[in-house]
Amino acid sequence: MDIDKIPLWLLALEPEDATFLKNFALKSGSLKEIAKLYDVSYPTVRLRLDKLIQKIEMNDQQEEEPFQTFIKGLAVDSRIDLETAKIIIEK
Repeated sequence: MDIDKIPLWLLALEPEDATFLKNFALKSGSLKEIAKLYDVSYPTVRLRLDKLIQKIEMNDQQEEEPFQTFIKGLAVDSRIDLETAKIIIEK
């Protein structure tokens, strides 16, 4: 596959997120199996998947400015809180 045909949302993933997505597909989407693979609880896997979904949705909306996407990514990764992200984006 040509690099220019790879979706931007996929290119924007961190390596560990891409690996998680690969394992998720290989385990047929079974969160129980992913929890066993990573030796974590089911709720931990669910939270990680929810954050990954948010990242994909965020990066799939390319009409936003890169700065807004960056700030939203920080909030999704819990590096800044949601209220701070909203304030920064509104300014």
